[in-house]
Amino acid sequence: MFRSTWLSLTNDSVLVSNDLGEYAILPSQVTEALTAGRLSSDHPRYRDLLAKGFVNRPERGGQGLERSVAHTRKASAWQGPSLHIFVVTLRCDHACAYCQVSRASLAATGKDMSIEHANLAVERVFESPSQSLTIEFQGGEPALRFDLIRHIIETVETRNRTEGRSINFSMVSTLHQLGEAELEFCRDHSIHISTSIDGPPAVHNAQRHNPSKDAWERTTRQLDYARSIVGHQGVVAMPTITRTALAMPKEIVDTYVDLGFASIFLRPISPYGFALKTRKAIGYDMEAYIAFYAEALDYILALNAAGVEIVESYSAILLRHIFTPFGSNYVDLRSPAGAGLGVLVYNYDGQVYPADEARMAAETGDARFALGTVNDTLDQLLGSGTMRWLATGAVAETLPGCSDCAFVPFCGADPVYHATAQGDPIGNRATSEFCQKHTGLFKILFEHIGRADPDTLRTFQAWAFQRPRQDIHLTGFAEA
Repeated sequence: MFRSTWLSLTNDSVLVSNDLGEYAILPSQVTEALTAGRLSSDHPRYRDLLAKGFVNRPERGGQGLERSVAHTRKASAWQGPSLHIFVVTLRCDHACAYCQVSRASLAATGKDMSIEHANLAVERVFESPSQSLTIEFQGGEPALRFDLIRHIIETVETRNRTEGRSINFSMVSTLHQLGEAELEFCRDHSIHISTSIDGPPAVHNAQRHNPSKDAWERTTRQLDYARSIVGHQGVVAMPTITRTALAMPKEIVDTYVDLGFASIFLRPISPYGFALKTRKAIGYDMEAYIAFYAEALDYILALNAAGVEIVESYSAILLRHIFTPFGSNYVDLRSPAGAGLGVLVYNYDGQVYPADEARMAAETGDARFALGTVNDTLDQLLGSGTMRWLATGAVAETLPGCSDCAFVPFCGADPVYHATAQGDPIGNRATSEFCQKHTGLFKILFEHIGRADPDTLRTFQAWAFQRPRQDIHLTGFAEA
C-alpha cells in the first residue's frame, strides 16, 4: 500500500510513500502505472521502486528487513516514558506576551513544588522501563527554585548508581536568575540549558517583558556569562514567532548567527493555555507561518552553502524522520502519540499530565488531562481513564485524514492538541492547525529534496544524521 500527494515542483510531480517510510517523487504517469500494478519491469524506476517496497515482490524475500524497519520506526511505543518534566515553580520574573503558562509573581506563595512531591516524582521516573531518561526542569522560572533542582538531581544521581540508566538533564530558563554557583552546578552535572531569544533587541524587548525593561541586554549579558562557565554549546535558544516576527525572517536568523548559535528552532506561537488570550493581538493563520518558514529556511540553506553552518532544528527533526527509520525523540511527532507513552509532566502541585501542553490546558480550567498525582504508580497513571481517552486519537495511521496522507509515515498524532483545540483526541484534520503546519512543512522539505540541489541535500543530510556538514562528502554518503 502507498499514499500519494501532488508537489509543486512541476505540473507533474507526485510524492508517493509507504508504511515502511520509503518515498519517491514520480511523474503522474508512473504513479498511475504503479497504482494499477502495471509498471513494466524494464522501466528505469522499477528496481528502485521494487527495493523500496512499492512494487510487490515476486518472491517473499525481504520480509525480515521490512519487519525490522517497521519495528525500528515504532520502537518508542514500548520503551516507556523517557522525558520527565518537573515544573518546580510557576513563579517568574518575566511577563511574556505569548506565554502559555499561568505564571505567578515572584512573591507568590503555594506555587512551588514541595520536596515530598519531588521525591515521589523521582520514584515515578525510575518506574519507567526506558534505559535513557531525560529530566527537564520548567516553570515559571525554574532557577528560582534551584535548591529543589539541586536536590532532585542529586537524588536521581544517587539512585542511578544502582539503576545504571543513561540520564540527561535540561532546564528551560531566562538565564536571569542563574549565578556563578548555579552555573557551576549546571556545568558539573551536564545540565543542558535552553533559553528564549526572539530576534533583534526591539523585538525581544517588546515580547519578553521584564520589570527593568531590559530583557535583551540582560539576556545577552547572561548568555555570555553562562557560556563562560558551562561552555559555548551548553546553552541553546529558540525564538517564538509572533505576528511582528513574520516580516523579519532574515533578521531573526542573523541575530542567532551573530550570537554564535549553531541552531535555531523557528517555533510558532502556542495554541495552548494562556497564550490563547493573546492570539488576537500577536497571532496569525498557519498559512502566514508556512510562508515565513519557507523564506527563513531558504535563507538558512543559503548561509550553509556559503559556509555559515546553522541548523534549523525542526527541519532537522522532520528530515531525520524522512531519511532514516530512527526516531528523533521529539514526543509531539510520534505515532502512537508521545503523550504519556513518551513524556510525563510532574506539576508543581503534584498533578501528573501526559504532556506539557496538557498541564497548560489545565491551568486555564480544562481538567480533562490529569492522569493522577505523583502518589500514583506509573502503571496507575498510564492505565488511567485519561490515557484510554487520549489513545482514541493516538495512532495517526488509523485517523480520518491521516490514514491516506502521504506524509503520515514521517508525521505523528497529537491527541492533546486536538482535544484542546477541537474537543476530542481524534479531531478534524481538515481544520487542524497541527495538520496544516506539518503538511506545509513536509511539502517545503520534499520540494527541496525533489529539486536535488547538491548544496541543499548536503545540508539536509548533515542535519538528519546530526553530523558536521563537511562529513557529507557526496550526497547520500557520510564519513564513518
